Amino acid sequence: MSIPRRQLLQLGTLGLGTFFTGKTFASGKKQAAGRKPLVISTWDTGIAANKGAWNVLGKGGRALDAVEQGVMVTENENNCCVGLAANPDRDGFVTLDASIMDEHGNCGSVAFLERVKHPIQVARMVMERTPHVMLVGAGAQQFAVEQGIKLEDGKLSDDAKKTYEEWLKKSEYKPAVNIENTKGTAFAPLRLPNGDWNHDTIGMVAIDANGNLSGSCTTSGMAFKLRGRVGDSPIIGAGLYVDNEIGAATATGLGEEVIKICGSHLVVQYMAQGLHPEEACKKAVEKIIRNKKGDPNLKDTQVGFIAINKQGQYGGYCIQKGFSFAVCYADDKNFMVDGKHML
Repeated sequence: MSIPRRQLLQLGTLGLGTFFTGKTFASGKKQAAGRKPLVISTWDTGIAANKGAWNVLGKGGRALDAVEQGVMVTENENNCCVGLAANPDRDGFVTLDASIMDEHGNCGSVAFLERVKHPIQVARMVMERTPHVMLVGAGAQQFAVEQGIKLEDGKLSDDAKKTYEEWLKKSEYKPAVNIENTKGTAFAPLRLPNGDWNHDTIGMVAIDANGNLSGSCTTSGMAFKLRGRVGDSPIIGAGLYVDNEIGAATATGLGEEVIKICGSHLVVQYMAQGLHPEEACKKAVEKIIRNKKGDPNLKDTQVGFIAINKQGQYGGYCIQKGFSFAVCYADDKNFMVDGKHML
């Protein structure tokens, strides 16, 4: 393919990923056809979330609406580590983060948000109703109230209160590896003593019937974190990234490691080079492992990525065994996939 000099200069400024469309990648190869519409999401909670998203996608709806409605299902549940029922920070408060991004590159996020049931809704409001990308803390809560969002009472759920009181006996911050099972089967999930799943994020990416991509991510963050800690989930390019010419990706796991490599953006850029979504996720995981070479904490670190490309192909990859993700492309096709792993 011959590229005029002016366009070559643009490539030097913008990067290869911004030039090559979904049909022509940096490798010069075309990806095989995938499925459209399609939605994928992290962890087994993604099954129910995918159903919520499919209610939109299956009727020809927009991917953006699907990824918002999908993760709201998880935010609404009381038996997982996402939303107001989740474990608190070390001061006893549940703080929530969320982000959303559409096919036009528009995005919005909230962080350190308290007493709001659906932070993903507020993230979308930030995207569509303000000139900003991110609002945090009291300012994000004030904005939510101004937009008509009702504040919840802020009390801990019974399970979270019990777990927090137990944690206070030693007050040790030792996050367990985010995994869903220990036997290699996506339907034998690991539960913590309080009944929660050992993870705290749901990320979702989707492609609609028109071939447009969007993504969302919502989390309560690490249990018993320092007050004010924010992970990768609300950071565009880290926990979530969408490029409608290339693909979309989202992350779960130890957010600090995802932030360090701008993980979801990196996955999308690998797809821009012609890599299949699974391979692109694998390359990002390899980058984290290289960064932590020699670090004894690597064995206790989990990060997983999932991605969809413009052709409707999907994939995922993680550091440790135990990460799984949900895939849905029809009313009767909503299933779990065990993520391939490096360690």
